[in-house]
Parts: sequence; structure tokens; C-alpha cells
Amino acid sequence: MPRAVVADDNEAYRALFAETLRCAGLEVATADDGLAALDLLEREQSDLVLLDVKMPRLDGVETCRRIKANPQTRLVPVVLITGNSDLESRVQCLEAGADDFFGKPVHPRELFARIWALLRFKSCVDELERCESVILTLARTIEAKDPYTRGHCERLSESASRLGARLGLPEEDILALRRAGVLHDIGKVAIPDSILLKRGPLTPEERKVMEQHTVAGEQICSSLKSFARVLPIIRHHHEKYDGSGYPDGLKGEKIPLTARVFQLADVYDALTTERSYKRELSPEEALAVMASEVERGWWDSRVYAELARMISESDGLY
Repeated sequence: MPRAVVADDNEAYRALFAETLRCAGLEVATADDGLAALDLLEREQSDLVLLDVKMPRLDGVETCRRIKANPQTRLVPVVLITGNSDLESRVQCLEAGADDFFGKPVHPRELFARIWALLRFKSCVDELERCESVILTLARTIEAKDPYTRGHCERLSESASRLGARLGLPEEDILALRRAGVLHDIGKVAIPDSILLKRGPLTPEERKVMEQHTVAGEQICSSLKSFARVLPIIRHHHEKYDGSGYPDGLKGEKIPLTARVFQLADVYDALTTERSYKRELSPEEALAVMASEVERGWWDSRVYAELARMISESDGLY
């Protein structure tokens, strides 16, 4: 049963809205102001929030703004009820992030129809989030197979997104870098364990198989539109600036900037953690190795320089 929160300081309106939603098949919790509504949302998951604009302590507009600013509740549909139907009031509601708004008095049939439209949309969003959750869980399961890479995803999510922010990338790309930290190697699910977990160097044939994990990862995530900005990172994080990388041999700035940012964070993490075939390097040793690789033409020198500054300023990275 969908759950809703109704907040209105007028007891008669609060009871009317709550009863209308209950008749529509929703389970309803009520509050008499915005702060009480936020408290209900913090304690229990909800599928819809109905807020009066004028309330004591915290009005509906500011309550809506806080709901939409919270990553835990930003996708919950919020409907604002206002006694003013002028343009300024409507704009104020929309700017706060409201998904819909009504002017009083509200006709129950219209409220019923528009509420269910929002609930259908919320159901689609929930299904998308479940799909994302399954894929993210799969990616973490793959990482957990190898004791040498445990924690690698979290470290990469943090370091790549920090580096992207320092380079001035837009918020959407920073989120993509954070997601790529978990998803970049998800294609390894298609690689046989005999190759994936092999101790020692791979044969040329085995290496060709391993290199296909970037293509497989892109294919796995391609059905979710919310991962659109992550796909180029998954596919191209093993390209090299001189064109000697894989899977497409992209060269220079043909490699997406997010992939160039991510690959340097990935290389640094690999160098500074112990693996089955190598010891852990210090930050200084790792940067020296990467500097020599920049000179060979493997990495974007501008991105490397910013990574080096970030590491120097924070005395390491983690």
C-alpha cells in the first residue's frame, strides 16, 4: 500500500486531505507543520507528500525545498496546496521543486486523479532504483572475489569524484565518476575465473579475453538511461592518450574527459595498493611512476598534474 504524509496546520483541511487519500487506497500519516512532516519522512519511507504552503515553524515551500535537497527523499513526489493561485505563488512552488500544486479549494476528484498520476511515476522511479541496486550489488560481488581489490570501488568513487570536482567538471559528471567507481569493472562478470583470478602474467590470448570486460560492462549498463554518463567511463577507462590502450585505441582528447580523470585515479589506486604481483608503492613512488608514463604519452598531463597537486595537498589520497 502506498504511503503518504499530509501536513496542514488547519485541522479540517488536514482531515479532508487525509481521508481523500485513504479513500484512494493510501496509508496516511499527518502532521501540523513542516518540521513534523520532515520528522515523519525521516522515520518512515513515503511515496507522496502533501503540504500546505502556509504553516507555522516551517512553511510548505521551505519543507519542499528540504525534501528535494535530501538524497534520501528527493525522488518522493511533493504536492503543495496554496490559497494563492497567482503567478508568483505558482513560480515559488515550482522553484522549490514541487511536482504539482493546487489552489484551494481542492476538488477531491481532481486531487485523486493527479495523485495517482504521481504515484504511477514514483512506481517507475522505484523500479529503476531497484534495477540500479541489482547492478551495483553485482559489481560489488565481482570486486569481493579478489581479496586484493576489496575496497577499491569505494576508494575510486571518492578519489575520481574529488579529482573531477577540482577540474571543474559539472555535477552530472562528478556523479558519473562516483558511480563508475563501483561499476567500471562490472564486465568482469563475463570473464572466466581461470583468467580473472589467475596468479601470474596472462598469456596474449588470455589478455585479449580480459580486455573485453570494458565492452561487456558497457553492454550490461546500457539499458539504464540513468547510467548514460557512466558508459563512456566504463568502456574507455583503459584507453591511453597515445592511442595504445583498449578497447578502441582512442587517442588524445578523443578519450572522454571523465574517462581520462577516472583512469588516473584508477592507476594511482592500483600502484598504491598491494596486489598479488606487486608490492604497495608510497604516494611519492606512485607519482614518479605515473610521471614517467605521462612522458611516454600514456596519460593526459593536465589531469595528472591536478592529481599530483591533490595528493600533495592531502598528504596521500585516502
